[in-house]
Amino acid sequence: MTDANLTNWTGVKPPRRETIHGRYVDLEPLDPRLHSDSLFAAASADGSDERFRYLPQMPQTAREDFDEWIHTASESPDPLFFAVVDRSTGRAEGRQALMRIDTNNGVIEIGNILWGPALSRTRGATEAFFPFADLAFASGYRRFEWKCDNGNAPSKKAATRFGFTFEGLFRQHLVIKGLNRDTAWFSIIDTEWPSLRAAYVQWLDEANFDEAGEQKVSLSDLMPNRAQ
Repeated sequence: MTDANLTNWTGVKPPRRETIHGRYVDLEPLDPRLHSDSLFAAASADGSDERFRYLPQMPQTAREDFDEWIHTASESPDPLFFAVVDRSTGRAEGRQALMRIDTNNGVIEIGNILWGPALSRTRGATEAFFPFADLAFASGYRRFEWKCDNGNAPSKKAATRFGFTFEGLFRQHLVIKGLNRDTAWFSIIDTEWPSLRAAYVQWLDEANFDEAGEQKVSLSDLMPNRAQ
């Protein structure tokens, strides 16, 4: 739609607070009644300082702080938080949000990502990203964004792996926890998604994993701009 005539553009609707089902994980609207115990365990597990390093919240190692946060976050329309629930265990092993929702211009962002130890660097984490993007473009959004602290090398690497294009650096963009943040901006636009989506579908297929759960072909090798 990049070069399309947008004279008749009327915007899009905001995302709905409803479960998005996947093969390995479900994305469930954040609910303290359902997700508090397992999500607190994931948030407060060993390594919490590093997981929260670039998030706006302080590490949630005290239950009362976590409970206060989850009750507030579960009621927020933007960011709209979801728990990442492992389908095999029913436990919330992470959380993420659709945010900076601009329905007038069809722009939406994935952010506030915290994937606990049981989810990080698994196919479930990759699948947790996929339905957010798929939902956005199926709903008519024109642009899907990823932003992170420029010092957050793992986040920038993940954005590239997920198929985002780096667009540039906003210097002295934010103050987070009393520190300057130079923000790296990444995006996927609607015309790019069909070929990226095909790569995700192929990568997530059970046939792409051996009995130990190891991938046979990497997502990077399936991406249209990286295909051999």
